[in-house]
Amino acid sequence: MTDNPLPRLGCRPTPKTCWGTPKQPGATSRTSVTEPSVPTRNAARAAWHRHGHGTRDGRSAGRACRGRGRGRATRRAWAGPGRERVLVVQSLKAALAAFVAWLVADRWLHAPLSFIAPWVAVVLVRTTVYQSFAQGFQQIAAIALGTVLATAGGTALGVPALAMAVVLPAVLLLGNWPRLGDQGIYGATTALFVLTSRPSFGMAVERLAESLLGALVGVGVNMLVLPPAHLRSAHDAVRAAIDEAARTLHAIADGLEDAWGRRQARDWHHRARRLFRMVRQARSAVERSGESMRLNPDRRRRAQLRRVQPPYRRIVFHLEALADYAVDLTRTLAETVDDDTPASARPHREALAPYALFLHQVADAVDDYGEVVTGGTRPDVQACLRQKTEEARATHDDLREVLAGKAAAGPQWVALYGAFLVDARRIIVQLLPGP
Repeated sequence: MTDNPLPRLGCRPTPKTCWGTPKQPGATSRTSVTEPSVPTRNAARAAWHRHGHGTRDGRSAGRACRGRGRGRATRRAWAGPGRERVLVVQSLKAALAAFVAWLVADRWLHAPLSFIAPWVAVVLVRTTVYQSFAQGFQQIAAIALGTVLATAGGTALGVPALAMAVVLPAVLLLGNWPRLGDQGIYGATTALFVLTSRPSFGMAVERLAESLLGALVGVGVNMLVLPPAHLRSAHDAVRAAIDEAARTLHAIADGLEDAWGRRQARDWHHRARRLFRMVRQARSAVERSGESMRLNPDRRRRAQLRRVQPPYRRIVFHLEALADYAVDLTRTLAETVDDDTPASARPHREALAPYALFLHQVADAVDDYGEVVTGGTRPDVQACLRQKTEEARATHDDLREVLAGKAAAGPQWVALYGAFLVDARRIIVQLLPGP
């Protein structure tokens, strides 16, 4: 396989192959690797066992690798902001909230069930301050519901076993009320605490007071001690989705320039579907970062989150369009090399070559656009983005003429090249309208 004969204009050198090494003349593309034979697979399996995999020594090595992975996560949490540090901080805050709630309930108020306050406090140190408030209200409502029904049922029926048989089904059923969210289960657990002791009005007041104390401590600690603001997680998720989108398009384009078949097309389709999942994860991260602005007392973090929300939402919207495009394109390519499709009905290389160039240019434009949105440091990124966008538009116009001419060669080509044109037009309109 030789280098791509089509010129690629722009501010960056020719993209590398999908595994990070430049193409060399005579080198074999990853997309043209054939399925290994049975003897080859058996030899590989024997070597795998010789190196200790699948044995006790191999499992010990696996545990050692997992230990090193935990060590790397600890170093990342210590080194700088990121997901690992957020987990550490929230875990320490939950422990602090539980300790403070227990200290107040046991040492100061002398509550008979002092564990209820820290139990409520620890579960209300949520990923955002808004979630702590919202789920705090839901949990207190569920606990109040379970306490009231258990006290009334236990007092009226007198027999704990009979009261459980009557009260618990009712509390569990009411716990599914949508207004309680996923906190409805706490109504049933609180009802159990009440029914297994001697229910009375005074005990019900104590349970509610202990629960309210835990809720106040949990929400207060989450709000006042390093309130969570998921700016870094949103940035990392968006950046990862952008990088995967560019790599996916480059991989498809590299494959279209070479000989490819059904296996390669299926691999592209699986990769496009993985891109779609990554984009959904990026949207969830952006939405979580937007939610972390609400009720957050840190003005500086609120200002930062408010500033990045519009561009992040816009790039995620474009990435969703790109992921849909990649899924549709790879599905079309997979269908063209299906066993039921004759070789004469497969796309011509003369049509795929400009389409590969178009994909390369779109991938470069996406990469530059992502760098603009996520705050890249390259001084020429804006100029490169404009240049790549114009190149992609010009290539799309040329591609439209090429594919229209191929489709006019016969009715069997209309559906195939028509699908290519529709997909390319959609990505130009939705993804490259300009930042």
